[in-house]
Amino acid sequence: MKTIIRHILITGGLLSLMNLIPAQEITVPLRFDRYYDYEELIEAMKALNKAYPRLTHLDLVGKSEENREIWALTINNPRTGDELDKPGVYVDGNIHGNEVQAGEVCLYFADYLLKNYGKNPRITALVDKNAYYVVPSVNVDGRYHFFNDPNTPSTNRGLRRPHDDDRDGLFDEDFPDDLDGDGNICNMRKRDMFGQYRTDPLDPRMMIPVKPGEPGEWTLLGQEGIDNDGDGQVNEDSEGYVDPNRNWPYNWAPSYVQRGSDNYPLSGVGLKALANYIMDRPNIIMAFAFHNNGGMFLRGPGTEDQGDFPRNDVEVFNYLGKNVEKIVPGYRYLLSWRDLYSTYGDFGDFLDNIVGAYTFVGELYRTEDETYRSPGELQKQEDEEGMFRENTSRTKERLEFNDHVVHGDLYKEWTPYTHPTYGEIEIGGWVKMSSRLPHPFMLPDLVHRNAAAVIFASEQTPEIKLEVTETEKIDRNLYRVTVRLSNRKAIPSLTYHAVQKKIHEQDILKVHGKKIRVISGGRLTDPYRNRVVYKEHKPEIQFLQIPGFGKIEYQFLVSGKGEMHVEYTSLKAGKIRETVSLK
Repeated sequence: MKTIIRHILITGGLLSLMNLIPAQEITVPLRFDRYYDYEELIEAMKALNKAYPRLTHLDLVGKSEENREIWALTINNPRTGDELDKPGVYVDGNIHGNEVQAGEVCLYFADYLLKNYGKNPRITALVDKNAYYVVPSVNVDGRYHFFNDPNTPSTNRGLRRPHDDDRDGLFDEDFPDDLDGDGNICNMRKRDMFGQYRTDPLDPRMMIPVKPGEPGEWTLLGQEGIDNDGDGQVNEDSEGYVDPNRNWPYNWAPSYVQRGSDNYPLSGVGLKALANYIMDRPNIIMAFAFHNNGGMFLRGPGTEDQGDFPRNDVEVFNYLGKNVEKIVPGYRYLLSWRDLYSTYGDFGDFLDNIVGAYTFVGELYRTEDETYRSPGELQKQEDEEGMFRENTSRTKERLEFNDHVVHGDLYKEWTPYTHPTYGEIEIGGWVKMSSRLPHPFMLPDLVHRNAAAVIFASEQTPEIKLEVTETEKIDRNLYRVTVRLSNRKAIPSLTYHAVQKKIHEQDILKVHGKKIRVISGGRLTDPYRNRVVYKEHKPEIQFLQIPGFGKIEYQFLVSGKGEMHVEYTSLKAGKIRETVSLK
């Protein structure tokens, strides 16, 4: 997500929370009171595969710009069918390198399904019904650098592609610098009576803009850093930047329209590999892509100019979205371009429009959850003190949470430092494992509730029943056959958008037999008046879509005797075959 600029400026660092957790063996079931760095995340995936070899397999999706491996874990019970013959549920996270808790949600989802298989009837049924494709970290380089390098909560978001930001002929030569060596990139300030900020009387760690006629106290100098290339500027040429969520081939736009889109779609090495992986799994009909932050479940389209999806698809999104809102309190179900901002070339649009899936982007975590006082008490103060004080109060609330709930883990007190250019300054503020990321003690609730949201949606994948409801003999060797296809779940057998745009093949209903000939066939639109919309050519093959919570019926006029096979084949909803004997 974009960083939200607030009225109150507050900055700073402490030891990374990750540095407080010693290295330890990864065991199953996994722990979720901690974060997993890149190497540990891959080890955790391998541990799940080793613990549940009959239900899982690991696939190497591809490698990244820096040659790190991107892995996918497939969960499927082969005893209930091949994975491509079942509805596919795709779950990924961490496409932005700094949005690391998304990887933990994916790991937890996989761990929860596997450890509850054979114990919890609903989970067992879900694993038997669907195939799950879990990619906990898409941007593996970003995850690696976020944990291993000094960062702010918002840096190492994109793919590392060298770029000359300041056009001096050098590439990525002036990164921010961890001047005090604490593992964080915090902010710098210098005492200055002509500065634009003064100390907030509510808390000396906060600063507020001075009013006209007031003396200043501080000048803000930006993120920690020095002039590494001697050009008179600080931190002006950081790592090259391609936004991996703006580099997908549907509705892509060049960088002068969409920042971070790069020169062409799928220029990201790992993204191209992931696109191929997904296209090899055309059964995917439900998808969740986890990010941070803000507490949202977003649906597409990403831009207004695309128009909305067909009304029936919107109803499916609404049914799912309004229910997952209840599962994760405080999160909001929103339309991406209207309620947040427009995005070109994003992953959700690719899944919806190329794959034919229903996709949600889960924006994990809300800083509002970092509370110290009761919500009612805080709201009363905000109402009385107004907009500016509301922001100050919220920041003060977070500082009190830092002080009294996590005992200083999230914030670095302002500390003196002698800068080679600015002289005596102070460094301080929020550390990298803050702001967009929950403290580890808050992780168990976050990962479980968001995994539960995916589970709810997974329960709604199409569940098709095929019935031959009538075989009426109307003459010698001549039969009227009625076939009903019903769906007990909310998600149709394929999206209405896919049908409208011809994204992929429709479902097929086929009637055949060695001694059987289909004379006519079509959709039964009114069973009471026996009204049928006949298909003129090859009536034995019907193309269709089965709605959510609904049914469709077909009627065939068949001649012959013996076994008659009725087969339903769907790219997204599986295969069913029934055989009846005509005598």
